[in-house]
Amino acid sequence: MGFWELLIIAVVALLVLGPERLPGAIRSTMKTVRSIKQFGYQMQAELNDNLRVHELHQKLKDAEAKGMLNLTADESAALKELTEAANSVRPANAQLAPDATTSNVATPPEQPQIETAVKNENKTGS
Repeated sequence: MGFWELLIIAVVALLVLGPERLPGAIRSTMKTVRSIKQFGYQMQAELNDNLRVHELHQKLKDAEAKGMLNLTADESAALKELTEAANSVRPANAQLAPDATTSNVATPPEQPQIETAVKNENKTGS
């Protein structure tokens, strides 16, 4: 919108609302615009989080398909991130082994716990 369009809107609003109600209408409009922007930012953040979870889940499936052997750097990083996320929601005495996701050897005994943590996260929508 250009300057002249805004000026015409302001003049029409002044004529319709009058000088007494115009400041309140402007405040109300600005509050509504702020809340709409905040909602948009929240939705964008939630969508980004969901896309990231989907991406990590896909990399976990790829790693499982390889039998947890000869993982790419992306898959190893995704497994490490998933392990850290699972550890952050577990009690301190139930931490997963940090090296369980970075080794390229046979599946360690902690692996079913990682899968369970990821599946539980997906069920809860977190």
